[in-house]
Amino acid sequence: MLYSLIRPLLFALDAETAHELTLAGLRRAGHLLPVARPLPARGCKVMGLDFPNRVGLAAGLDKNGEAIDGLARLGFGFIEIGTVTPRPQPGNPRPRLFRLPEAQAVINRMGFNNHGVEALLENVRAARYRGVLGINIGKNFDTPIERAADDYLACLDKVYPLASYVTVNISSPNTQNLRQLQGASELDDLLGRLKGRQRALADRHGHYVPLALKIAPDLDEAQTINIADALRRHRIDAVIATNTTLARERVQALRHGNEQGGLSGAPVREASTTVVRRLAATLGGELPIIAVGGILNGDDARAKLEAGASLVQLYTGLLYRGPALVRECVRATSGPA
Repeated sequence: MLYSLIRPLLFALDAETAHELTLAGLRRAGHLLPVARPLPARGCKVMGLDFPNRVGLAAGLDKNGEAIDGLARLGFGFIEIGTVTPRPQPGNPRPRLFRLPEAQAVINRMGFNNHGVEALLENVRAARYRGVLGINIGKNFDTPIERAADDYLACLDKVYPLASYVTVNISSPNTQNLRQLQGASELDDLLGRLKGRQRALADRHGHYVPLALKIAPDLDEAQTINIADALRRHRIDAVIATNTTLARERVQALRHGNEQGGLSGAPVREASTTVVRRLAATLGGELPIIAVGGILNGDDARAKLEAGASLVQLYTGLLYRGPALVRECVRATSGPA
């Protein structure tokens, strides 16, 4: 109810300004109010972790982990922060975030803007939240693609002690050439190096932190199967499907519909669910799928589980629906997957 009153004011502002104000409000709420509990539901175990409900926050909303405690008040079963890079970087020039209200969509070309991994870790240490926390890692924009693994390994080393799980983001369309890492040979090399480092870190720290890979929706069936095979071969712990899309067929007639960047929200729902379904058919339950993309109501969340996902994540839907979306999706996904 409260969000329905606030939303017109936020939508009167530039999209990135509204995002910054919302994050600042959540940060303040997290500082001033008691630690919140997740919304009650039938929990589940995924990646060896206990999730109090199946609905999480997708990476991208809180890139620096500045509002973890405030976001926890929305009732999520888990929170994913980032994408974070080894060094701070400003991202792409503004404007770089655009609403498409007629399509319940957003286009962004943020470009991994973040304060760097050290700043994120300071924020995580300061947070009171003790639930499942994913940390999403990426490469700096000026790191050559042939050295991308060095950035991922550097981030993994840093975040491993504080993360419940770590997501490797190779699917953002806003860092030049990043999606090349989804190619067969590049992916094989990257996953092999990450898995080796994960084993070493588990020995060093005395506990195992799962690795998830986040992939794009713009994959054909053969590409999806190749990625699934690589995930199995390297014993990656989960796959997140999907990131934003470069497709514009459903929005090109709308204002901002042809802006460069990744499209999220309702127009990516079908493509994202198709990737989830293909992964589920290929993987046969060997590793879990976390579904994100186009979830605007409880039925959308339940459809992701029916397609083969174990967990779901929200982002763009929160912009249009507010905190009520979290409660609705928790109710819709409370039964057995």
